[in-house]
Amino acid sequence: MTGTLLSLGHGYTAAALARRLPGWRIIGTTRREEKAARLARAGVEALVWPGADLGPAIAGASHVLVSIAPGADGDPVLVDWREALARRARALAWVGYLSTTGVYGDRRGGWVDETAPLAPTTERGKQRLGAEQAWRGLATESGLPLHIFRLAGIYGPGRGPFEKVRNGSARRIIAENQYFSRIHVEDIATVLAASIARPDPGAIYNVADDDPCPPEDVLAEAARLLGLPLPPEVRLEDAEMSPLARSFYAESKRVRNDRIKTELGVTLAYPDYRAGLGALLRDLPGG
Repeated sequence: MTGTLLSLGHGYTAAALARRLPGWRIIGTTRREEKAARLARAGVEALVWPGADLGPAIAGASHVLVSIAPGADGDPVLVDWREALARRARALAWVGYLSTTGVYGDRRGGWVDETAPLAPTTERGKQRLGAEQAWRGLATESGLPLHIFRLAGIYGPGRGPFEKVRNGSARRIIAENQYFSRIHVEDIATVLAASIARPDPGAIYNVADDDPCPPEDVLAEAARLLGLPLPPEVRLEDAEMSPLARSFYAESKRVRNDRIKTELGVTLAYPDYRAGLGALLRDLPGG
């Protein structure tokens, strides 16, 4: 199976998917000229957007992946290109929208699946929910074959805790009943590729691993793997962090991932943070 993927916001996750699509034409957008040059060297037909005319790319796409975050004015893709997407809707085989588990809001450490009520508390989560609703509205009106993927915290090569643990800047932030779910970028790519191979328009998938845990457990495992002392503990109320970093502690939940297994047949390569961190360390220079 081959096709043309229009990747709107061709970043870390989209690049992992593109590596799973040999023989495909990949058209990717980026905001920066220098990144467009890097993408071109990797075989991606790069468009600098906002700025470029996306009309021909939309008209030529068989599949669309949307990785661009919404803003206060809504989803930027829909602001500019809603009508073009609507006209192309029934010719597209698959559209994937990358959302976040933040749309579920705070569950005080409880479990959520795809049927849970949506009650985001952070501004980012509220904007994502608004974008989900806008994309679903377009799908209802036009027949766009939309699939929504609610991603947990993403990690992978270049996005692990080892550098902070090694340089001594890591702190284990302690907060009562605080759970985060995570997902390795390669497992996200597996889920997306499986959905492309088995489209089910209207489907919503949580994309998370099997083992949500307190964030301090991940740092402790990284230190163990490196053979270094545990990073010091700091209570959340005493921690120095940016407003953005603190906002991640405003919500606590554990995310169920059964649907990606039962409906897409996915087996996670990194079912928990221990497997994922071990693989990352092996791939690091000197690891």
